[in-house]
Amino acid sequence: MFDKILIANRGEIACRVIKTARRMGVRTVAVYSEADAGARHVRLADEAVCIGPAAARESYLVADKIIAACRQTGAQAVHPGYGFLSENEDFAQACANTGIVFIGPPATAIRAMGSKSEAKKLMEKAGVPLTPGYHGDEQAPEFLKQQADAIGYPVLIKAAAGGGGKGMRAVDEAADFLDALASCRREAKASFGDDHVLIEKYVQRPRHIEIQVFGDRHGSCVHLFERDCSVQRRHQKVLEEAPAPGMTAERRAAMGKAAVEAAKAVGYVGAGTVEFIADQAGNFYFMEMNTRLQVEHPVTEMITGLDLVEWQLRVAAGEPLPLSQEQLAIRGHAIEARIYAEDPDKEFLPSTGKLLHLAPPEQTLHVRVDTGVEQGDEISPHYDPMIAKLIVWDETRERALSRMLQALAQYRLVGVANNVGFLSKLVACPAFAHADLDTGLIERERDFLFADKAAEPPREAWLAAALAELLRERAQAGVQAQDDADPHSPWHLRDGWRLNSAARRDLVFRAGEREKAIDVSYTGTGFELELDGQRTHASGDMLPGSQLRADLGGRRINAAVVIAGEKRHVFLHGRGFAFAAVDPLFHAGEGGGAEGGLTAPMPGKVIALVAKAGDKVEKGAPLMILEAMKMEHTIAAPSAGVIKAFRFAVGDQVADGAELLEFESADVDA
Repeated sequence: MFDKILIANRGEIACRVIKTARRMGVRTVAVYSEADAGARHVRLADEAVCIGPAAARESYLVADKIIAACRQTGAQAVHPGYGFLSENEDFAQACANTGIVFIGPPATAIRAMGSKSEAKKLMEKAGVPLTPGYHGDEQAPEFLKQQADAIGYPVLIKAAAGGGGKGMRAVDEAADFLDALASCRREAKASFGDDHVLIEKYVQRPRHIEIQVFGDRHGSCVHLFERDCSVQRRHQKVLEEAPAPGMTAERRAAMGKAAVEAAKAVGYVGAGTVEFIADQAGNFYFMEMNTRLQVEHPVTEMITGLDLVEWQLRVAAGEPLPLSQEQLAIRGHAIEARIYAEDPDKEFLPSTGKLLHLAPPEQTLHVRVDTGVEQGDEISPHYDPMIAKLIVWDETRERALSRMLQALAQYRLVGVANNVGFLSKLVACPAFAHADLDTGLIERERDFLFADKAAEPPREAWLAAALAELLRERAQAGVQAQDDADPHSPWHLRDGWRLNSAARRDLVFRAGEREKAIDVSYTGTGFELELDGQRTHASGDMLPGSQLRADLGGRRINAAVVIAGEKRHVFLHGRGFAFAAVDPLFHAGEGGGAEGGLTAPMPGKVIALVAKAGDKVEKGAPLMILEAMKMEHTIAAPSAGVIKAFRFAVGDQVADGAELLEFESADVDA
């Protein structure tokens, strides 16, 4: 076994590898960009080496810097994680050339499977079912459009290199093909350095099912069963589970056999995933092979009781596979949810900022949290905005669903927009609960998932915000009293005492567009709170971690109330509510930004100007394209009008809220 390995990655996968390596007695070296100097994976590793500026192309994607860090620290092997250089054949070969073990497949296997088009040719020769499509080398736009027309719409454009939904678009009509192709190529070039694409028939209501395979240097190869990754958004996985609901033993055996044969065909070594598209009738077609560990590997670990990173290290060190196919078995059901810094109410735009409060559920035999961040860490615009992976396990799928709902209800996060509430709705969605799965589930169930986004917070949430405010005032007064010459003076008390009258005051909070005043009266045992004409006696205690133990009209509740500036984040009954504390004496002015301006919805880089100054455009017309966190975001016209001027050029970096262009609403026919 190795004495020391270097992890050529960041975030939760780097922390995940460090955890297993430490258990096995293997020392670890982290690499980091200047933006990640204080990151959790750097804090956890035994050593760390800075490899360049924040941009991945100048740090995490520079193979020479990774190899130099290995030499500097004496690391014998490199674990590439996923993303970045994990499927880069040149990097794997460079490691081999310098005597460093690449903890993954040989460069020849990466080369064979790294290109989706080449992999499909190989699978076609091996007799593995393929989705109808064009996988050739000719890349002229008009030629590709002819192929798409011949296949028949809808079609799927896919980057030949890479994965994760980058460089992928579904096209429903011929008129949209060329614009979608240009966008895919830009995104693929930015993410993988390769704009080669392939075209496939888009299978209606497809399920995404993948098989985990593992090979060693002694010719053995096994599969560790399947994962269902059908629940996706923009071709990026949101929920994953194992085993796949409705999978028969016969189909599992057939898919497992096909996956193992695919791996053996390229002399595969280490962990890999063979991905299939399956239709509702159960027919399956080879899609691609990922020559690395997958983000969703924990669900396989939970149902098999194995540590796949340990298997990776043992196989890379030359050991045989720990188990044969006959020794592998499935136990129970596991589900994984990806916690992201993104705003579901703003079309899932990525969010950046400091994690002011981060309280994940307690980890147990049933609940696991894989993360690369802790409270106080920053979600930056430079990398993928994943915060954590939440994984649950139980004996049946129904019990696992209950575990996931409970764990999400306990996940409390403040500082960035996040998808925890959305995931709770998704898991509770009848279609998901009843395993009516396909890759379009989120769009199909949009009415259910977004039905109550404008719903008013419950009465108890307003009262909890007010009670927490009053309890904090009382606690702060006690702290301030200790610094006074007479700490026991009654003037330090926040008990509402008044001569000849009872003290009353208003606490005003705003939730969305709703603003409410809560009338407060002080009593000897707490407070009388009047909201919407109804009075409630309230008392309680603030506990460490922003926990609130409250008694509201004789009903005991446990909540959390986190202060972030003027915001009061209330977590109650498994849901989160954001309130703003309003100063009744302050009156905000009219207006805000410059009239006619369009602002950046997130920090990013301008990668294209689709129109030009002076153009008359219709409502919804694309004006410019931003790239942020490896994804493209189109800025569209809010109405019919005229573009007066662009504030930024292609290549410019823009801040969140920056005015991008001057736009004047007008009748375009005028």
